[in-house]
Amino acid sequence: MALGRGLGAILEEVGQSYDNEMANDGTSVDQIHEIDVDKITPNPYQPRKNFDVEALRELSESIKRNGLLQPIVVLERDEGYLLVAGERRLRAHKLAGLDTIKVIIADVDIDDAKLRELALIENIQRENLNAMELAHSYDELIKVYEITHDELSNVVNKSRSQITNTLRLLSLSSYVQKKLTTGSISQGHA
Repeated sequence: MALGRGLGAILEEVGQSYDNEMANDGTSVDQIHEIDVDKITPNPYQPRKNFDVEALRELSESIKRNGLLQPIVVLERDEGYLLVAGERRLRAHKLAGLDTIKVIIADVDIDDAKLRELALIENIQRENLNAMELAHSYDELIKVYEITHDELSNVVNKSRSQITNTLRLLSLSSYVQKKLTTGSISQGHA
């Protein structure tokens, strides 16, 4: 299985659905669904472990005021849905006390390896993981797909040296890693 393959197809489908969300007269079309938040299971491969509580509160307030501007992406699974993209939006929705959320249901068959890949790459490309989450994500991709730093750099569109330097963080003491995770020190200081 080639790393990154399939991600483009899913994101293209999501993009088309999002672009088609509103017809010319402003009415909604079929691609966007409203489902119960309790029927959505988080992605077990989500690399983000720390969610900024204040940022979630701000997003929650924004959603209450303005509604959800971009639907989350889910897969239909068993008797519910599995989250592919949009964990912060889902958490903020729950924090706002809202029972339903706008979703795009991706119509693709994804195995666990592909689900892990999507979660990692989506977060890496958004650049909102902390330095340690990013290092663990790079490490996991390299190990799971048995690829080099150069190959990973092509997949995630980061320089090989940036990937190598980020991976070096994994060799730091747990004390320094915790400081990085909490933002007490920067990646450069570490």
